[in-house]
Parts: sequence; structure tokens; C-alpha cells
Amino acid sequence: MKTILLIKEIYMEGFRNLGNFIVREYFKLFAWFSFIMFLVVLYAFIFRVSTGFIFD
Repeated sequence: MKTILLIKEIYMEGFRNLGNFIVREYFKLFAWFSFIMFLVVLYAFIFRVSTGFIFD
């Protein structure tokens, strides 16, 4: 029984920090993706304004 509890504790400790790492990297990637998409939208808007596009 002691061995099973030890294996369980090693398993829990090994994956506890892995979840935080994955979430942190996911949000970092999502932030960069959002920033790039915002720049694309800003570029498209400035291009349309500079070429005289009429917003109806």
C-alpha cells in the first residue's frame, strides 16, 4: 500500500507543474496571435482609408 501511495505522489508531483507550463505557454501564444491579428486589421483599415474606400 505504501508503494502505491508513493507512486501516486510521484505522479501527482510530476504533472502538477506541467499543467501550469502548458497553460502559461498557451496564453503566451494566444497573446502573440491576437497581437498579430490586431496588426492585420489595423493595416487593412489604414489601407482602406488611404485608398478612399467609402464606408456606408
